Amino acid sequence: MIEGVKVKKLRVIPDERGYLMEMLRSDWEEFERFGQVYVTAAYPGVVKAWHYHKLQTDHFICVHGVAKVALYDSRPDSPTYGEVNEFFMGQHNPILLKIPPGVMHGFKGIGQEITLIANVPTELYSYDEPDEYRLPAHTDAIPYDWSRKDA
Repeated sequence: MIEGVKVKKLRVIPDERGYLMEMLRSDWEEFERFGQVYVTAAYPGVVKAWHYHKLQTDHFICVHGVAKVALYDSRPDSPTYGEVNEFFMGQHNPILLKIPPGVMHGFKGIGQEITLIANVPTELYSYDEPDEYRLPAHTDAIPYDWSRKDA
């Protein structure tokens, strides 16, 4: 696992009315601080990648569909520099994925429906000076292939 990345299995509490799932609580060890909450969407098969933050920690929760999330440790001083992690999150694997600053990340919508990821970053988005640094989704700078891996 990339240094600083944390995964927490989320508990789904069903009853005859539906279900409830806590996504992030201030008394969990994964919580640092609150900046804002937003939802990002990807259509089936679409890749939204790569980017990282210098200040912000992200907390991803897939609230609809399935996402293939990839992380790449681009921090030269990290003990896991150059490591890649891949996670499948969504209905069948409800998790909280904590992504620290400096870790490149992105996701792909998997399946036949839209994928929705709620993010609870530690910082407010700055429209004037965004803490967001990007690379193209398909780049040789990161050893990752977004294509489907059939057995």
